[in-house]
Amino acid sequence: MSVSSVKRKIYKDTMLSLSYACMAITIALVFFLIIYIFVRSVPYFSWQLLTTTPSYLDGTIGLLPDIMNTVYIIFAALLLVLPMGVGTAIYLNEYSNRPKVEKVIEYCIETLAGIPSIIYGLVGMLVFCQFLGFKTSLLAGALTLMIMNLPTIIRTTQESLKTVPQSYREGAFGLGAAKWRVIRTVVLPCCVDGIVTGCILSVGRMMGESAALLFTAGFAHNLNGFFDAMESAGATLTVALYVYAKEQGEFEVAFVIAAILMFMSLAINITASVLARRIRNKKGA
Repeated sequence: MSVSSVKRKIYKDTMLSLSYACMAITIALVFFLIIYIFVRSVPYFSWQLLTTTPSYLDGTIGLLPDIMNTVYIIFAALLLVLPMGVGTAIYLNEYSNRPKVEKVIEYCIETLAGIPSIIYGLVGMLVFCQFLGFKTSLLAGALTLMIMNLPTIIRTTQESLKTVPQSYREGAFGLGAAKWRVIRTVVLPCCVDGIVTGCILSVGRMMGESAALLFTAGFAHNLNGFFDAMESAGATLTVALYVYAKEQGEFEVAFVIAAILMFMSLAINITASVLARRIRNKKGA
């Protein structure tokens, strides 16, 4: 075996070992984080904590308003961001034939992706809460989250659209299908995985956002119906975690909230994957 072959083998084995080491460290960190949070939170889990509202008279702590506010604001933000983000990606990839316009839009998308969340919160407070008169409410928070997550939805959808073979489009056009029908029945079903990935990433950012929501949604522990909640202030789980840990020193409750967030993230990921699989199977049939 020549010296160069030995060097290549050593280099290959070294890089492979480093890759395995990085993978092992990543997995270990994830498991450590999950186990640590569960160990710290399990002793304080109770049905009363999860299903009651906080009472300032007797000092009772309840997380039900924060859980429902989190669900409300995620649902509202997705309802707003998905049509806008997917529509923008479809325009850029399927309709636009103006390179200058595309560059301007893509520059705006990149700029939005790089803005710190605290600035989103400040602008959201000034525009949605004060200028538009929404006041501190879940609706103002949902609109702020919509703008924050537009780049994620647009980019993931756009990259997924590019993976659809051009022959699929040409075959559909050859059968006499119109442009929008081709996109709706051929292109979008083939890239549903990318859209679902964008939704999962967006939901993860929404669930973990606190700085922007402190300015726009507030930190009131109020339990309301969906439409009433949209018009009033409310704390999400991440905001409640900050309040309980930083302002009140209730670290046990903070770890319970962290465990709930992990459960919700896992449930959303599984649900999105199952829905994407069913959509693919339905379109394939």
